[in-house]
Amino acid sequence: MAERKKILLRLDPAVHDALARWAGDELRSTNAQIEFLLRQALADAGRMPGSAGRMRRPGRPRRGPAGNTRDEDGPPEGGGED
Repeated sequence: MAERKKILLRLDPAVHDALARWAGDELRSTNAQIEFLLRQALADAGRMPGSAGRMRRPGRPRRGPAGNTRDEDGPPEGGGED
C-alpha cells in the first residue's frame, strides 16, 4: 500500500472535542473518524476515487500470527505513528 499522507488540520476546540467523543463512541481514533467522514462525504458527492484503499474496520486490530496486533495497513500496535 502507498504511504499514507499526513496533513495539519486546525479545528475549533469545541469541534475537536465533539469529534473525539463521536470517534470514541464508534471505537475509532479521532484521525480515523475524520477519514471516515471525509470518505463518506466523497462517496455521497460521487467523488470517491476508485483507487482509494479500504479503511480498517472500527475497534481493536486483530491479532497476527505471532500474537502481535496488526491493522490491515500498518505496523504492529505501538510500532507506528498515529
